[in-house]
Amino acid sequence: MTYSALAVTAVAAVLVVDLAALRTRMVTRRVFWVAYAIVLAFQLLMNAVLTGRGVVRYDRGTIWGPRIAYAPVEDLLFGFALVTLTLATWAAANRWANTASRRDRDTRTRRSRTR
Repeated sequence: MTYSALAVTAVAAVLVVDLAALRTRMVTRRVFWVAYAIVLAFQLLMNAVLTGRGVVRYDRGTIWGPRIAYAPVEDLLFGFALVTLTLATWAAANRWANTASRRDRDTRTRRSRTR
């Protein structure tokens, strides 16, 4: 599988995980896109440094070709998948922890404190 195909597959898989499996609907929230814009700015900056100075090189036959600030579009797709999966997993874990905490509070009887 080529680098480009892996990038598209990663984005598709993460969207399925976010929307169907974890059901966090992260990509439907405005706050996600604001946070992602901040991450993207720094990703582009680092890609410009690393790729622009030749630290990282790509075989032209494995990428589509279009670049943004020296970064191949595929890098941006992988970055999107990474950030989205991380935030969706974090939100789902937080939801599960809060649900377990509420369940625990509802079923546990507390000892009364009278002096």
